Order: sequence, then C-alpha cells, then structure tokens
Amino acid sequence: MNKFLKILLIGFLSLACSSLVYAERIVLEGSTTVLPIAQKIAEVFMQRNKNAEVIVRGGGSGVGIASLIDGNCDIANSSRSIKDTEIQKAMSRKVEPKAHVIAMDGIAVVVHPSNPIKGLSKKQIKDIYTGKISDWSLLGGEKGKIVVISRDTASGTYEAFNELALSKAKVRRDALMQASNQAVASTVAKTPQAIGYVGLAYLSDSVKAIEVEGVPPKKETVLANKYPISRPLFMYTNGTPRGLVKEFIDFIKSPVGQKLVEEIGYVGLK
Repeated sequence: MNKFLKILLIGFLSLACSSLVYAERIVLEGSTTVLPIAQKIAEVFMQRNKNAEVIVRGGGSGVGIASLIDGNCDIANSSRSIKDTEIQKAMSRKVEPKAHVIAMDGIAVVVHPSNPIKGLSKKQIKDIYTGKISDWSLLGGEKGKIVVISRDTASGTYEAFNELALSKAKVRRDALMQASNQAVASTVAKTPQAIGYVGLAYLSDSVKAIEVEGVPPKKETVLANKYPISRPLFMYTNGTPRGLVKEFIDFIKSPVGQKLVEEIGYVGLK
C-alpha cells in the first residue's frame, strides 16, 4: 500500500470513528417491569435510526426516577406514579418530571403450577402478605406453610401492589424480597408452596396466574378495568421531550410501538 492510500485510509477511519463518537445517544433506566418494553423498543428504534444509540438499564422504578433527577439518564422507566417527595426533590434541582403513559399492565398473582388454588380475594391476598394466613389449608389448599415472595421496596411493582392489593399494609417480615419480576417468577416456579406477583409480560407455563376477586389477569380484563390490580406503566422525561428523546417516546406510542408492547405481553394504549 503506497503512502497516499495509507493517508486516505487513516482519514476514512478517523471520519468513521468521529461519526460513532458523535452519534446521538439516550439512556433509559428504572423499572424491571418496563424493562422488556424498553429493550425491545430500543432494538427496533436503533434499527430504524442508524446514528442513534439507546442504552437501557434496570434497577427499579425508584432507581430510575432518582437517576433522572440526578441527570444520569434521559428517560426514567417506572411502574408507578412519581411520589410527592420525588417531585419536591426534582424541583429543588430544577428538574421537571413529565409523565408519559406507554402501556397498561395487570399485576398477576402467581403460584406454583401444582397448587390447586384457582383464585383468591383481595382480603385473602392481604391476609397472606401481612401474616394473618400462613397455611394453604386455610384457603382450601393442601396443608403446608405459604412461602411469600415479594418485590423489594425500590420496585414500582412493590409500591403498586402494596397500594392496590394490601391497602398500604406492611408486608410480613419473613417474605422473600426479590430484585426483579423475573426473580419472583423463577422463585415461585421452583417452590411448590410459594405465592408471588409479577407483571403480565412475565407470565409463563412455569407459574400459574390465579384469579383475583374471580377475575383472571389478562389483556381483556385490564382494558375493561375489571381486573382489580391494574396499573399504567410510565416513562418520565425532564420536561417536554425534545430531539431523540421525543422521537423515542413518539415511537413507543405509535401503532408500531404499541404492537411491540402487546407482543411482549403488556396491554397497549387504546
């Protein structure tokens, strides 16, 4: 290779590297419930926008909102509404959290597939999670201690379940606190006497979703507002989104984005 071609090659590589450095990038962080949506949408969005880089991190809704307030991410994924204390903290730092509802979800109560229980009332669920009921035989099941699985307190799913199903009562001390929806589903799948709760996208044949107040957790009952443990899923931005962040939010809400939301297992906006 002669000297002239080497110079051209070096120049071309420098230009290519420069374009990669200056590619637009956005960072999403937060809820593990919203995580499957964020990951899938990011994958398709980057296929359509070759200069865009979308980084997706989990950690829980509280972690995501804290990251937005600290300026460490562009979009906070959350499976609960932002708290008043978080809004006050954001305002003190001149951050203006703006909510974008991107899907609906039902928090499914799940047991091991071998468990004969088909459904529970909200009161029975509350009694289990607060320690008033500790044996499946008191609910019509086979005798055996109930193993209670819950999300950790940084989780938006924990906050939503605590409010919608437990009326903000304290969860029993011996509950096994898990860091993600997948961890809850995996633990219940391996524990015949366990009970847990997960977002709709984490249902599989390895766990059994039971009825709550006689209503099964599925798309139709969430849309009809009949399933009693339903909730919206959010993405928060700092103020009205602009640029690549706006394009990303718009894409999620588009017909293509909402189709992807439903393919993942959540309920699209109507």
